[in-house]
Amino acid sequence: MELTPMLRIVTVAALVWSAPVAAQARYDIVIHGGRVVDGTGAPWFSADLAIQDGKIAAIGRIPSSAGRRALDASGKVVAPGFVDMMGQTAAPFIRDPATAFNLLSQGITTLNAGEGASDAPLSDKEAAERGWRTMREYFAKLEQAGLPMNMVQTIGHTQVREIVIGDVDRQATTAELDRMRAMVREAMEAGAIGLSTSLIYPPAIYASESEITELAKVAGEYGGRYFTHMRNEGDRLLEAIDEALRIGTAAKTPVHIYHLKTAGQGNWGKMDLALARVHAARAAGQQVGVDVYPYVNNGLGIRALIHPRHAAAGQEALLKKLGDPAARAEIRREMETVGGWENWFAHAGRDWDRIIVARMQAPYDGYNGQTVATIAKATGKDPWEVFFDLCRTDAAAMPQSMSEANKIKAMQAPFTSFDTDAGPAAFGWAVHPRGYGAFPRVFARYVRDLGALSLEAAVHKAAAVAANEVAAYDRGKLAPGLAADVVVFDPLTIRDRATFAEPSLPSEGISLVLVNGQVVFENGKYTGAKPGRVLRGPGYRP
Repeated sequence: MELTPMLRIVTVAALVWSAPVAAQARYDIVIHGGRVVDGTGAPWFSADLAIQDGKIAAIGRIPSSAGRRALDASGKVVAPGFVDMMGQTAAPFIRDPATAFNLLSQGITTLNAGEGASDAPLSDKEAAERGWRTMREYFAKLEQAGLPMNMVQTIGHTQVREIVIGDVDRQATTAELDRMRAMVREAMEAGAIGLSTSLIYPPAIYASESEITELAKVAGEYGGRYFTHMRNEGDRLLEAIDEALRIGTAAKTPVHIYHLKTAGQGNWGKMDLALARVHAARAAGQQVGVDVYPYVNNGLGIRALIHPRHAAAGQEALLKKLGDPAARAEIRREMETVGGWENWFAHAGRDWDRIIVARMQAPYDGYNGQTVATIAKATGKDPWEVFFDLCRTDAAAMPQSMSEANKIKAMQAPFTSFDTDAGPAAFGWAVHPRGYGAFPRVFARYVRDLGALSLEAAVHKAAAVAANEVAAYDRGKLAPGLAADVVVFDPLTIRDRATFAEPSLPSEGISLVLVNGQVVFENGKYTGAKPGRVLRGPGYRP
């Protein structure tokens, strides 16, 4: 039967309309049925997400049959993968990529590695043990092994200072400063994103502002940033912020402040002023950002509670000094009475009930996650005796030093992102619950329970704000053409489970994590995929 012209038109139109449904799958993955929170801060919307060749190919109404694999996100949020703004190290991935489990289970797809220490450059002894020396060799080692997630790397000021000067209290000579500059230059040309410092710990605390500025200038030459755990987070917090801003200005680098806090109840009133300093710097054209972790207990090596002057001759000399009763008495007197230094015992109210300890050895290894006061009572010892015993080991201290109100104020600032301050922790290295719980805690406590942040604002900070801070401009947002780092989670059930007593309890509520378009976390498990990349900084020279 011959078709009329009108019927021919209708029939052809129907074939064109139905073609996408019947066509062979043209995307690698389609995530369908979710609430898309795109990372820009815009309100969520219902849409499907198509992924092809590691990138987001389309967002909109996309048939499940258009993907070689369809992933159901019904009732869940589809968001860009999160960026851990300070995750210490990626080196464990070389030995076992499953060490990324604690990070992937939080929705983290990119790790910013390094603080005072960094995994390169290495001393002669370390290089012989680990199989690389320079930053370029380290990156090659990572890529050869394969990565379960993306990583960016800073070069640590402490790292180069210890190689060149050691862990003693003295200033660098001109020749030594030149050696340190050369190490920073090598790292920047290998793809590091900047210089990082950890200025409350020996030996970095002994470095002058001018020394740090000179090294940051090298990072600035390559478009890098200055990242800093500042010199003080309590009594001299505002002065420390001023120093960081001066270094950034002189070095011509953006500035990023790690885990901003106001430590010690007497300093809690400074948060507004601290944030105002950052707002003012940004208004004047200086690029400055901060990150926070969602806990009021910080974490540090327990010997950091001791005045840094006692480590001026190095850590070995300090350990010997701890056996001297007169030295112990002097250290105790300083911790109980003296101000003007970063006194974490004072920041915790000089109360051993507010200082949790972990990573302990015999005879205290059964008391991880307990306070010094609790351990003293259980063992029949004086708290100071317990403290000095622990100082002779690698124990960690977690003082309750911050306020919840200030934590919320910092989170709500537009330039704030988030961090774990832990890094890979699958073998129980994490002693603070932030290692397994930081990012889910943001969404459970501060978004859902307290309403301190909207869902869209929290995703924006965890993804886009952070990605910009590490110069990963092709990530942090969901849009066609950008890298397909994606997390899918249930906003009603996402929660952290890790505690100080059990810091390795995995979080819940995150069902899928994709890195560069491949599924790396599904059904509560790491899939074994290794699609991650070393994301090199702007100064990279092949």
